[in-house]
Amino acid sequence: MLKRSEKVYFRYRGRQMDVKSLYERLRRSKWPQHQNYHYSPIVTFEVGGQPMKVKLVFVPNRTDHSQYLVLGTTKTTLEPDQIIQLYGRRWQIEGYFKVAKQYLRFDQTQVQSYDGLCGHMAMVMMSYDILALHQREQVDERTLGDLFYNFGRPLPDIEIAVALAWLMRQLTGLGEKLGLTTTIIDELFDQFIRTLPNNLAQLLGNGV
Repeated sequence: MLKRSEKVYFRYRGRQMDVKSLYERLRRSKWPQHQNYHYSPIVTFEVGGQPMKVKLVFVPNRTDHSQYLVLGTTKTTLEPDQIIQLYGRRWQIEGYFKVAKQYLRFDQTQVQSYDGLCGHMAMVMMSYDILALHQREQVDERTLGDLFYNFGRPLPDIEIAVALAWLMRQLTGLGEKLGLTTTIIDELFDQFIRTLPNNLAQLLGNGV
């Protein structure tokens, strides 16, 4: 995503202009606007004195059509809808880090060993997956919207229940190697399953 800065210039049809001026010129040209985006021109941007072609996509704000995002990519062969889709996937990563840091204490650990940090990171990611699963099962178009579903279709996620079942099998084998009795392992897993949401605990209990 590009900032609408007046200090960054692109060359379009022989003229240097910032993204705001470019948008106004495209708007005055009366080019037809599309449903998912307004305009998608190919401009030239200089990097280290070398010209580079960049494809810009002006994406409107659904609630305020006077506002828009500017997406840019050097892969000029991509269609505007593909560029928007790729940005949507990238934004999910930013959303994960925000939730992980603000609510799951991703960057607030006292652990200093490598194995401990890996374990901490794994627990944070597992917690986020459980929250994301719960959110995805809630049908609320005001918060999820069509973009959440459209961006998720090309990259199907592994089911959290399947991932947890695999993890439990691995931990069972590890516990047996460490000499833990079956009773102790079952008790630990029972306590863990009781902390999960009911629908997820039911799937694990059915042997998914």
